[in-house]
Amino acid sequence: MGGFFILYMDKLNNSIKNWAEEDRPREKLLKKGVRALSNAELIAILLRTGTANANAIEVARNLLKTANEDLNILAQFDINKLKSINGLGFAKAVTIKAALELGNRRQLQTSLQLPSFSSSKEVYTFFKSIIGDSTQEESWYITLNNANKLKGYYSLSKGGKTGTVIDIKLILKQAIIDEASAIILAHNHPSGNLKPSDQDIQITDKLNKASEIMQIKLLDHLIITQIDYFSFADNGMI
Repeated sequence: MGGFFILYMDKLNNSIKNWAEEDRPREKLLKKGVRALSNAELIAILLRTGTANANAIEVARNLLKTANEDLNILAQFDINKLKSINGLGFAKAVTIKAALELGNRRQLQTSLQLPSFSSSKEVYTFFKSIIGDSTQEESWYITLNNANKLKGYYSLSKGGKTGTVIDIKLILKQAIIDEASAIILAHNHPSGNLKPSDQDIQITDKLNKASEIMQIKLLDHLIITQIDYFSFADNGMI
């Protein structure tokens, strides 16, 4: 009986409800602002509850530990991977996935408000919010006017871990519809490898030559990863 009472008291003391008010994530956010919270505390607010043996912050810490404390890695977890974490059911896994996607969409919306693209870094920021977290290779492109202002952005294809099909005719057809003066191509490397493949180089050369015939300029081709990018233009390959 005494052992059961001690175990019960340990669980009770571990409950966030029994913490000092200034240490509870929600109350801490209200008093000190959202930036005062750790990643685990922010995730705990999303989770709302823990398990019989771990409070929400402990579940969040375990989740982050599984992702090597890296939010970029966490963003690549699918629903099944999230559900494999003790304390995360379907509803909590979906909540975390939705919150991470909102972050991407906020970044994309900011990029869409840019008056124009003036550097490869700005293009990277734009595409990172779309394909930076993808675990399969995707190809996208944007069309621009003569002031390098965005006219449209389009998905070309989605593939496996190592490659996608890039249809040059489709890119140029859309550029003509948009009355674009320039285009920028981008695809991601889920492996994190920034080195362009022979296929990447060949398709860039073909698109560049085809674009010139149509009097549409290929400004750049970017290889996107979660943390960095490779620009063909910056490296003198266009």
